[in-house]
This record gives sequence, C-alpha cells and structure tokens, in this order.
Amino acid sequence: MGLIGRLKGTLLSKHPPELLVDVNGVGYEMEAPMSTFYQLPKVGEQVTLHTHMVVREDAQLLYAFYTIAERRLFRDLIRINGVGPKLGLIILSGISVPDFARAVQQRDAAALIGLPGVGKKTAERLIVELRDKLSEDVAPIDEGAAVTAGGADADQSSPVSDAVSALTALGYKAQEASRMVRSINASGMETEAIIRAALQSAVKG
Repeated sequence: MGLIGRLKGTLLSKHPPELLVDVNGVGYEMEAPMSTFYQLPKVGEQVTLHTHMVVREDAQLLYAFYTIAERRLFRDLIRINGVGPKLGLIILSGISVPDFARAVQQRDAAALIGLPGVGKKTAERLIVELRDKLSEDVAPIDEGAAVTAGGADADQSSPVSDAVSALTALGYKAQEASRMVRSINASGMETEAIIRAALQSAVKG
C-alpha cells in the first residue's frame, strides 16, 4: 500500500470509472469513483490526484481520488472484511464523504442501502466497523467545491450510452442501469451529470 500516493499530470481521457493521466510521458490508467469524476478538469488540462495502489499476484491496480478525504474513506472501507476496492468505489460514487460520515455517526443504515452490493446487513456492518473511526480518519470535504464535470470527451459516443456503460462498470446490471438513466430527464446533460442524477435517484428510491 502507498507505493504510488500522488500523481500530477495531463488528463488524457475520462470514461467512468476509468481515467488516463500522462505524467512526464508515462500514461497511468486508474479507476476512480464518480465523486472524483465530478471534479475533474477538461481533457488536456493538468490534474493532481491522490492515489492508492493495490498489488495482486495477477495485477497492479491504481485507484485515484480528487481529495484526500475520499482516499481516506476508501482505505477505511477496504480494511473491512468483505469490502473490496470495487465496492469501495461504488460507495464513494453514490454518496459524498460528509454524507457517508453523517450516516455512520447517526447509524442511518437507510442512507446506505440502495447502492449495488450494499444491502441491510452490509450497511449495518459498515456502521458498526466505522462508527468510531470516521470522526478522526475522514475529514469532511469542502461541500462548496465544484462538483460539475469540466467538459465531455470529444468522441462519438453519447452521454446517455456512456452513463449506462459507467453504471454497469460500477456494478449495476445493464437492464437496471438503462432503467436508471431513463428515469431522469437526461436531455442536454453531460455523462457525469447523468450518472450523478441516476445514482442519487437510486439511493433515494
């Protein structure tokens, strides 16, 4: 853990949950939660990301976060038995760090249920495991920070289809992802905004 903790370079592409950053000619492929994608600059611009590296026998995986608070929460989550990086990204994609901390501290399991892979038992386990840690381990992020995307990639895919693909990559079934996107008025919205609205709708439901 901690082999690569921070990267600063040029954002080459962003296709949730994957992004590519050029650092002095080396392209780093990473996965990131939607909370990070909402704050990324436009493709071609400079970006600084806090990272967490997972080394396995068959792969070396790099996860990226826009804020230190996001990475702290991710690290707290994956220390819990049964919660891997995939579920960690899903949780951070569906709820902000302050809202997660609030739900844990208030023992509000209902606020966590609805995310893929988070049922009643998992939500209760998260609250029990993290209730005494979050106050010191997870600092609230600036809720006034910009959370809108810095622009869409110049490619031929539509924001709607990109949103469905991203939700599928985050753990939703294809049919469910399509239903979530259809449930909102996505006209004129960029990919990240569609995903944000769909995730919020799913959690509220």
